[in-house]
Amino acid sequence: MKLTTILVCLCLSVKVFSQDVKFGKVSKEELEEKANPLDSSANATYLYKYRWTHIEYDQQQEEFYISTDVQERIKIYNKEGFDYANRIVNLHVSNNKEEEVQGLKAFTYTLENGNVENIKLEKGGVFEIEKNKYLNQLSFTMPNVKEGCVVEYKYTIKSPFFWMVDDFYFQHDIPVKKVEARFESPEYFNFKKVSKGYLYVKPETERKSDRTLECLRDLTMFNLSNVPALKDEPYVNNIDNYRSAVSYELSFINWPLTPIKYYATTWEDVVKTIYESPGFGDELKRNSYYKEDVEALFSGESQPLEKAAKIFNYVKSNMKWNGFAGKYTQEGVKKAYLRKEGNVADINLMLTSMLRYAGLNANPVLVSTRDNGIPLFPTLDGYNYVICAIETPEGTILLDATTSHGLPNVLPVRVLNWEGRIVRENKSSSTVSLYPKEKSVNVVSLLANLTESGDLEGNVRFSRSNYFAVNYRNDYFGSGHDVYIEDLENKFGNIHISDFKIQNEKDITKPVIESFKFSLENQADVISNKIYFSPLFFLKTKENPFKLEKREFPVDFSYPKSDKYKLVIQVPENYKVESTPESVQMLLPDDLGQFRYVVNSSPDGKIVHITFETDINQSIIPSIYYEHLKAYFSKLIEKQSEQIVLTKV
Repeated sequence: MKLTTILVCLCLSVKVFSQDVKFGKVSKEELEEKANPLDSSANATYLYKYRWTHIEYDQQQEEFYISTDVQERIKIYNKEGFDYANRIVNLHVSNNKEEEVQGLKAFTYTLENGNVENIKLEKGGVFEIEKNKYLNQLSFTMPNVKEGCVVEYKYTIKSPFFWMVDDFYFQHDIPVKKVEARFESPEYFNFKKVSKGYLYVKPETERKSDRTLECLRDLTMFNLSNVPALKDEPYVNNIDNYRSAVSYELSFINWPLTPIKYYATTWEDVVKTIYESPGFGDELKRNSYYKEDVEALFSGESQPLEKAAKIFNYVKSNMKWNGFAGKYTQEGVKKAYLRKEGNVADINLMLTSMLRYAGLNANPVLVSTRDNGIPLFPTLDGYNYVICAIETPEGTILLDATTSHGLPNVLPVRVLNWEGRIVRENKSSSTVSLYPKEKSVNVVSLLANLTESGDLEGNVRFSRSNYFAVNYRNDYFGSGHDVYIEDLENKFGNIHISDFKIQNEKDITKPVIESFKFSLENQADVISNKIYFSPLFFLKTKENPFKLEKREFPVDFSYPKSDKYKLVIQVPENYKVESTPESVQMLLPDDLGQFRYVVNSSPDGKIVHITFETDINQSIIPSIYYEHLKAYFSKLIEKQSEQIVLTKV
């Protein structure tokens, strides 16, 4: 691009940001440290993290680029911390342009006979991988890693994508003793800054002027000490959503004497930009390539939702997802249709177009997948996926045709991430919850005989609906019949399975039903004239997933669910029931869930009946209910562990 002299001068005037910790100056004290003083459980610690991201101008290429300088020093205390001696750097690729790593230097430091020694990372320890057409990776493994060592590396990432700023992360799963970070950009680029996470981060901001060259730069600086580790916990959709970080999004560019060019200032801007992109809105208009096939599908069919069902099943059956996400098509819907393969946008924009052709009010829905985080402000990069919505007077039906086992309003778990944004033909938009309202139900029926030696044999039947059914079909068809049964036997503690049967495995409109005969040894303790056993046997919950004293993050169960167990146990011939656990019902507050546990025996003491039901009524439970939820699971496990006592007649 051709720029004025002012712009060229602007980019030559760069103030050097000098970090406090000099590369290569590792002290004996750092090498002698045996544990983190503030977190003795840490296997490693970032002694120092430094990052300087700045936008510059290449006079020869006459274009802007973004440069990021990185320096990291890590103390490794034990073998469990050895993974921190490995580093992977993601490098984006787009339109024949790519990011690259420059100036990599890395050393491992150890203390030998009281002296600091270092081993340099050689070229043979550095690997470049083409991960896919959009992503390259540079990886390296530090040499001579041992307990107590310190590893340190630095490098620069040069990127032609000056509008794309990687998030600044200040918190990791190990402690950080010191963080220094800085972001600089010319005054003509306006970036929106949003903080996330529970750790308060207050930046310093400046606008520097070079009076000689009449240039301005906007600076944001961060300086933190003793940042605690962020530990992943069960039922967190993406721990990075709660990690202390700062995101930057290009909002507008304001060149001198030219109109402002907006990018993502409002949701209206975002929607308009995405919809008018060639790989989105134009693809929705194409229909000549499928007209004959779709017309044949609903020949004689007049009901709109019946047409929708046939189209949805047709796309799922005929299109294979290539594993790539994306809100824009890869090579276009027509080519994807002919190849019967495409990325997420190819498949779901094609689905949307077909539904519109059939006369339904169908629109694409922009989504951020769980591993992509939650778009908290108007953003182009925040959405990385697209699904389809049919808007009806009775409500909105959400569809994703990338999986053959998918159901209406039963989206892949990767998509269950707060809200999506429906984008309509007139460029208007609105949000829609991605979480399902209907429960997924798992019903288990077990009929078994307990022997005098404590062995168990019988029949069990599982009936699974919605997400339980989708997950089951993915596991079963993904593994194959023989491998699936082998995994099932291992899951239930070396159970022996025979007469294995499945019903409705391919009829996704019905619950999938699995049944088999089983035998399992040593399921009860035989002591003197008594037998002791836990009534749910191999089906019981083994541990409470919630172990922390308190929790700041919401608990994400992905979908509301109900588990119902009904067991009938025939006791050995010469025994009868002496005692059973007390029945109990426990409720979570505000109708969030409940469990009911009932154990009783027949009048003659020869048969035990167990009913166990548990319901989680919401996909996401706020952290204010954590203590209740923890107590709920604690009581549930306690009751399942209580034993039935049989006595010899």
